[in-house]
Amino acid sequence: MAEPAAADGQRRPTIRRREREAGGRRSNRFLVSYNDAELAIVRAAAERDNQALASWVGSAALDVATEKVVPVSADTKDVLQELIQSRGQLRRIGNNLNQVAHVLNSDGEVTDAQVKAVLEYVQAAVRRVDEATLQVMRERRPRL
Repeated sequence: MAEPAAADGQRRPTIRRREREAGGRRSNRFLVSYNDAELAIVRAAAERDNQALASWVGSAALDVATEKVVPVSADTKDVLQELIQSRGQLRRIGNNLNQVAHVLNSDGEVTDAQVKAVLEYVQAAVRRVDEATLQVMRERRPRL
């Protein structure tokens, strides 16, 4: 299928439309209203996903309704990044604790400063995971 030419002569990709459903033609329609700012946001999202505006709105509504996606606030990305960083930090802490255990099991000496440093690291990581987890819990809406 040839791509339509833009005003500047460049080829643009064809806009994707929602796939047809096995249940037959979609004959039920309704009006969705947006103010200018909201429409700009929705239109930008549809363009980002290379979909027609109505197709994007329909797909997004079905994805939420069937719980394929769960709506969350804009700062959820930051919270998830914090959890990912905390997982990495906890992994490193586990490695440190294994090294301390190895030294103790081989009758080596571990200084109080070394043990204190590892425990402070553990406490800081657990605090960060707790804070991020609480934030995610606050974001969740109860399902009725």
